[in-house]
Amino acid sequence: MSGDSLDVVRFWERLGLPGIIDVHTHFMPEQVLRKVWAYFDSVGPLTGMEWPIAYRHAEEERLALLRSFGVLRFTSMLYPHRAGMADWLNGWAADFAERVPDCLHTATFFPEEGVERYVREAVDAGARVFKSHLQVGAYDPNDPLLESVWGLLAEAGVPVVMHCGSGPAPGRYTGPEPVGRLLARHPRLRIVVAHMGMPEYADFLALAERYPGVRLDTTMAFTDFSEEFSPFPVGERVRLADLGDRILLGTDFPNIPYPYVHQLRALERLELGDAWLRAVCHGNASALFR
Repeated sequence: MSGDSLDVVRFWERLGLPGIIDVHTHFMPEQVLRKVWAYFDSVGPLTGMEWPIAYRHAEEERLALLRSFGVLRFTSMLYPHRAGMADWLNGWAADFAERVPDCLHTATFFPEEGVERYVREAVDAGARVFKSHLQVGAYDPNDPLLESVWGLLAEAGVPVVMHCGSGPAPGRYTGPEPVGRLLARHPRLRIVVAHMGMPEYADFLALAERYPGVRLDTTMAFTDFSEEFSPFPVGERVRLADLGDRILLGTDFPNIPYPYVHQLRALERLELGDAWLRAVCHGNASALFR
């Protein structure tokens, strides 16, 4: 076992957990993942913020690493950037979940003709979580083409991990306002706000306080990397404690520019207590996904 793996295992063993659950990891078709990595390779010179991929390995090695960390369940967060991709991605993700049983069956969608059909097919096939990326997809969650999809997902109780915050760069439809309008119509939706809603942390915490189905994942939040350009407001930490039953561990593995254990240590140094860490790193996701 590598030193990185030992550090992660020591973290959850100290908390008395059987392992951890990571709701925000990326597995995609190889050609799609390589394009994602190429984007991160190029974003450094554009932003002045280098983004070296810490776990740029073949799929089997990435799976072995997660298991050596003691990650009991994880996801294959994947997303389309244009129409005509989502149905194909869902087919790949269904096959991946079948051959990798510790991965929660993940699916996605895009505002396009036929979206209700393939989302319903994914739900019927056992999809446990969906991914919506408003920044990359550049779509409004209130697009009329998605209205029946939101109703379907609310009725089925299937969570949607949504990149809706304006970090690392704002999009036309990012920010709390479009999501707030969506939730006003579908208050039972189980939306997991990715990256804690970075950088609009306070606004997304407020949505979680208003709507009991809203959760937030910790992906990249509180780390040294993110604190450099989008620090979490110290004054909002009390709200993290109050919402301790609705915050879920997410990491962005493998596309992170630091060791996996750093995300866990970043949560630990918030000093919100071991019970909070146990809930965030295992209990909340275990309850959400039954």
